[in-house]
Amino acid sequence: MKLFGGKPDHPLADPKEARRLLEALPADDAKAVEEVMHWIESVVAAEGFKPEARIQLLLLLDDSAQPRLRKLAREYFAAVRPSRFQENRLWTAQHGYWKQAAYAYARAVDLFVQGAKGAEAAKAQLPLLLARTLRCFAQQIKWMHMRYGPIDLASWGVFNSVYAYAEVRQLAQAKVGLYPGADGDSTPQREFLKGAMFSIASPDGLLPAQAELAERLIAALAPRFAISAAAAPGLAFCTDLAKAMTPARAARAPQAGPGLRYLGAGAALAEAHEHAERMLVGGKPPPELGLLASDDSANVREVLRHLFLYWSPQAPERKAQRHAVKSRLSVTYGYDGVVGVLGGGGSLDFDNRNAESWIVENVSAGGFGAVVPQVKGDWLRVGALLALQPEGGSNWVLGVVRRLNKTAAQQARVGIETLSKTPLLSKFAVSGVASVSEQGVLLRNGEAVETRIVLKPGVFAPAQNLEIARGDRQHVFIPQAVAERGDDYEIARFRELIRES
Repeated sequence: MKLFGGKPDHPLADPKEARRLLEALPADDAKAVEEVMHWIESVVAAEGFKPEARIQLLLLLDDSAQPRLRKLAREYFAAVRPSRFQENRLWTAQHGYWKQAAYAYARAVDLFVQGAKGAEAAKAQLPLLLARTLRCFAQQIKWMHMRYGPIDLASWGVFNSVYAYAEVRQLAQAKVGLYPGADGDSTPQREFLKGAMFSIASPDGLLPAQAELAERLIAALAPRFAISAAAAPGLAFCTDLAKAMTPARAARAPQAGPGLRYLGAGAALAEAHEHAERMLVGGKPPPELGLLASDDSANVREVLRHLFLYWSPQAPERKAQRHAVKSRLSVTYGYDGVVGVLGGGGSLDFDNRNAESWIVENVSAGGFGAVVPQVKGDWLRVGALLALQPEGGSNWVLGVVRRLNKTAAQQARVGIETLSKTPLLSKFAVSGVASVSEQGVLLRNGEAVETRIVLKPGVFAPAQNLEIARGDRQHVFIPQAVAERGDDYEIARFRELIRES
């Protein structure tokens, strides 16, 4: 069967040669994806292909890349903290591929928009073409979020315009099998809403693995999402399909126009809440959520609650009022860096020369909002442990990054939760183990019922008390649970007992 019309001067114009070249892709998945990207670029640029043949080739190349991309994604998210080289290699393969495929498909869609000769002969392929274009742009945007931005608004512009064209052609709800053997049926509208609701879910407040879990949950909940050209209860967000913009709350709706669309989680909002509540009392998530055996129930519950919070009609309220300020902040990061500035560790950096200088924009009882003028290295991410010292101060405040948004390649805005304003570096005796001690940071916070201690990973043990003598009193910390884990630390909860010596 002759798949490809015309006689373009291109190796893939011959079906047998195309099949041979794709079967000969390198065993290394990242290299194979890179080679497919090369073929996509050449197919887009080559002259002589009829629209139907060009689209068919793009679909074929995209199909060949999918198993490799899935394997690379599993490798990316399975690593607790990949090396800088490994993370960059995996991220570049994913982001680079989805961007190239998205724009290649968008060019094919533009053949129909412009009424190019022969385009209408390929109209049977248009619903699938539209859905794949939207999927690829949504994936590209997702991978931007894996590094917390910056987000390319130009990609949002094409994403919105492609969906607008799907509506014009009355194909927004046309069902297609998106990829062979995966994902089941979809529609251009569903692919658009999945990308939009992922952005609305504030992924800048999630760890990369949590953002990936959120994407899978969104895919399961997507059939209940809603969109309309008119405002309606439950459609708390909006976008303008004629503009390069991300979805926003409807309270900040742009000027009315034909491209204005209102959207929301629809019935999926209550569904996400019900699943989270059921799991809170020990229930298992339903099979239709499509979770993996490796997905931690507590993490799934946390992400479901995050989705419910940010999809709700009412915007999340701040726990404490913020006050605008402008001041410098000295910042040290990581468990060893925190221990070093608090007076422990073996660092010779007595003047803390490795500290970074950030600019505080606002403060509240619960934390800081700050600007990072120069992002140095790859350590800055949600969950990073920080020691912060206000300009002119002598004390260190302990905090953790809760929100991160890169506004440029080397600049970022961060939201920091204060863990303790008076952290105390301590050396604890391990009960029942002679001559063994462990270092940790006590997080003092008023009259809290439980005590939290920052420890190195693996130090916390459910049946092992930590003890410390202060004056004529012996403080015994009875382990309860690990409240939070980071790359190089754990925050554990303890019940404190005090014995007189």
